[in-house]
Amino acid sequence: MFWTVLKIVLFLAIVAGLVLGVEALTNQEAGLRIAIANTEFTLGPVQMAIAAILLVALLWVLMKLVGLLIATLRFINGDDTAISRYFERNRRKRGLNALTDGFLALASGDGDRALNKGRRAESLMEEQTLTNLLIAQAAQAKGNTQMAEQYYKRLLDDDRARFVGVQGLMAQQIEAGNDTKARKLAETALSLRPGHAPTQDRLLALQNQAGDWPGARKTLLETSRTGRLPKPVFKRRDAVLTLQQAAAEEAKGNTQVAQDLAIEANKESPELIPAAAAAARALANRGKPNPASKVIRRAWKAQPHPELAQAYAAIAPDETAAQRATRFEWLLSTVPGPEAQMTRAELLIAAEDFPGARRAIGTLHETHPTQRVMTIMAAIERGEGSPDAVVRGWLARALIAPKGPQWVCDNCAHEHASWQAICGHCGAFDTLSWKETADTSGPSATGTEMLPLIVGALPPAEAEAAEAETIDPEPEAPAPEMEEPATEAPDATTEDADIAGEKPQDPKAGNTQSADPGADSEDPKVIDLAQTRRMGL
Repeated sequence: MFWTVLKIVLFLAIVAGLVLGVEALTNQEAGLRIAIANTEFTLGPVQMAIAAILLVALLWVLMKLVGLLIATLRFINGDDTAISRYFERNRRKRGLNALTDGFLALASGDGDRALNKGRRAESLMEEQTLTNLLIAQAAQAKGNTQMAEQYYKRLLDDDRARFVGVQGLMAQQIEAGNDTKARKLAETALSLRPGHAPTQDRLLALQNQAGDWPGARKTLLETSRTGRLPKPVFKRRDAVLTLQQAAAEEAKGNTQVAQDLAIEANKESPELIPAAAAAARALANRGKPNPASKVIRRAWKAQPHPELAQAYAAIAPDETAAQRATRFEWLLSTVPGPEAQMTRAELLIAAEDFPGARRAIGTLHETHPTQRVMTIMAAIERGEGSPDAVVRGWLARALIAPKGPQWVCDNCAHEHASWQAICGHCGAFDTLSWKETADTSGPSATGTEMLPLIVGALPPAEAEAAEAETIDPEPEAPAPEMEEPATEAPDATTEDADIAGEKPQDPKAGNTQSADPGADSEDPKVIDLAQTRRMGL
């Protein structure tokens, strides 16, 4: 408000001054006489004022013409002038328009137009950082890797764009399959910008693929320091990497280092099943059975697993089957369930207590029928001296039964025969979990070794053939003194014979089998228990 009033007052003062000046000149009688040669000019006051104004205007125009002439001469000489600045502004404006059109074309997926606009902007603009980036990305979109690499390297000369240039080169190396160079470029990019989350994730993935477990642990630690990972997630993933590092050291023959790393992995994530099993084996090898047992018990309470039972059995390798069954009882009673029932049944089978094994398995073959349960039932029937047809019936049911819990990738649902830190199908990290698989068809990925275990007579080659295909054997002549039960394995006699093979005559004579199903000359309790699954029972 104050400035508005002030402007009005100044305007009125100027107008009043002009009016007073004109009135004063009008009342002035004397004029201005100008004599040039023989000519005399007499100017009145008003005429004199007009002439002064015209003279000032003429001088101003003359000065501008002289300045324009000087600027033209300087422009021709190459100096910075208003003319050159005008052309430079116009040039820069056209370059910015081309640059804008190029990035819009790149965003829309038109690589050719983006590259053309980038080239035009490059020729118009003095600042080349954005044009280099546009041309590099447009060339990469078109598949011109050589041009893209050339312009990405130009970005390395600019401190502001060096990180972007390194990232572009890294993406090119990943696309080309040069993981080693890509990993080095990722490390360089992370050194330029330590807290960049996508680069941290990419470097961690590259280190995992390369088996650089110490480097991966370092990268994971840097990631956790940025606050991106909750502490439990960090400990779990670090335990997985530590376990992989332990396996690598074990492969190199560094047993002591591998054992230390396995124990460290278990401390970070006690519920990680592979880490608990590895730590228990390490402690048992060092003569510490009690700490090893505690490790297994803690992991078993979180989730019962056959690998934990195997490691628990390895703590006392010299004990008898009966002693082992007694020692396992405390572990199995802590978490009742299907896994405890199956493990208890297998222990009793190893102790040749087949009635006890039947009681242990209970009605699991009805409530939770899996391939492993059916195979255990076949072992019980074989141990109790049931006819071969009964055993074969259970084995036939095992082939069509659900697989049961498997190591399944949560990312792609691919099944694995054993736990792995990285999914062999999709490459995801730490995504395997022990759970029921949705696909119940086909053989179990973790239980293919149970068939020769129960039958006790199939050599490895025959076992693989039995799982891969069905071979139609010649019809067997029924035993005159035994009648085949009609309710045992209906409509599956031929298939059962294909799966189970013939009855072994002498375990020491190459596992040969008799063609007569009624020949019971050998003891039916002779079972090759040395091959039992993974427990070594």
